[in-house]
Amino acid sequence: MNVIESKIEKLQDPFGILTGDRYEIFLTLELDEDDELYSEHGVVLKLIYVIDENQTKIVQYDFTEKVTDRYLDFALEEEEETEIKEICQQLVDRN
Repeated sequence: MNVIESKIEKLQDPFGILTGDRYEIFLTLELDEDDELYSEHGVVLKLIYVIDENQTKIVQYDFTEKVTDRYLDFALEEEEETEIKEICQQLVDRN
């Protein structure tokens, strides 16, 4: 799994209810054809990434087809989640 495009936006909490910083991140993924998540339409991982008191976590994520925006029912494996968290932190650090 390779990230070929990314977009990040810091989410605002107008009511001050949520703790920490939250980011909406879109990652366009390049996958091998033999990967069960592969789609000829491309795959995007949309997620909410939270940094709260030196702790980071992915609180929500969805896979969708890039062209059709169709929801794909897949879960990240533990090692994939770790890799995605590292990518997210790099994106936050650059912004």
